[in-house]
Amino acid sequence: MWRKAILTFTGLCGVWSGYTLFQKADESLPWMTRWIGGGDSAGGSLLWMALGALVFMALCSIFGDSTAKRVQRGIEGLVRVPMNELAAGVCGLAAGLVMSMLMYPLFSWLGQPGRILQVAVTLMCGYMGLRVGLEKREDLAAFWLSGRFGKDDSGEERKTEEHKILDTSVIIDGRIADICKTGFIEGTIVIPEFVLEELQHIADSSDLLKRNRGRRGLDILNKIQKELDVQVLIYEGDFEEISEVDSKLVKLAKLLGGKVVTNDFNLNKVCELQGVSVLNINDLANAVKPVVLPGEEILVQIIKDGKEHGQGVAYLDDGTMIVVEGGREYIGTMMEVLVTSVLQTSAGRMIFAKPKLLEKAQ
Repeated sequence: MWRKAILTFTGLCGVWSGYTLFQKADESLPWMTRWIGGGDSAGGSLLWMALGALVFMALCSIFGDSTAKRVQRGIEGLVRVPMNELAAGVCGLAAGLVMSMLMYPLFSWLGQPGRILQVAVTLMCGYMGLRVGLEKREDLAAFWLSGRFGKDDSGEERKTEEHKILDTSVIIDGRIADICKTGFIEGTIVIPEFVLEELQHIADSSDLLKRNRGRRGLDILNKIQKELDVQVLIYEGDFEEISEVDSKLVKLAKLLGGKVVTNDFNLNKVCELQGVSVLNINDLANAVKPVVLPGEEILVQIIKDGKEHGQGVAYLDDGTMIVVEGGREYIGTMMEVLVTSVLQTSAGRMIFAKPKLLEKAQ
């Protein structure tokens, strides 16, 4: 395809070159052009145009394949460049060229040397703008995505749209999809590309458990993007100087002014130390668990024995563990228990109780 396009373009250039050369020759050596064209100026013009096209196309046929391959490789290289880098580079290049245009009056009075100097300054400013744009691509992306600047139609400051950045653990956990469905998560859900790469790596693992967890995470993302009424943004940028995914999430949250959504205890602590807002799914789950106070009665099913002698273990619908003193002999049965104490730990909430029958017997 590219070879045909280059061949056609080269042929048209040959036609134009042949016509231009004929006009120049006709002005300086009219006898020669009449002799070549058989006394007909139009015929001579057509003959020179045909010769120009043949010469140019012959040269193109020799070098056309290598040129087409270079053009194809250049296009493929541009396609592989992330959109944020491409946009930042174009903006920087445009800013550099505008700066060089503003400097044009300074060199115009020098005449021909001034034009040569202006070309050099244009190339230098364009290159400098391109380099600065690429170096500041993350800051530019944050400026475009954060939506912090500007005013609405009424003249008031526009409200900042918060970005919720998902980490790998909360995607694999799956509860984020249900939370988004309820509408408690506002703003834009940001899924970094480096998180997607980590999920893909987990999904391709040779370990069956890891592979299933990775595929579950990809299914959850597909559900969030296609089935739920939330705005999802795939962030294509990366921080090549940082190797850890958690550190990349913290830096991205700082750039976008967003919040990290996670259930990773260590990432939660790192974000707090660096002043980044965190939404911890486990904290949310603990906050919405039903409040149980000592002295309340609960109907539960004892399903297994506990660690201590005579203990039985039951669970509430939300997964809260209930340790029932003297409940071992009632395993497999439904019974009413009386709450004696509630213990809140970093791992969750634990309830201690005893059978109501024993309380009545006393």
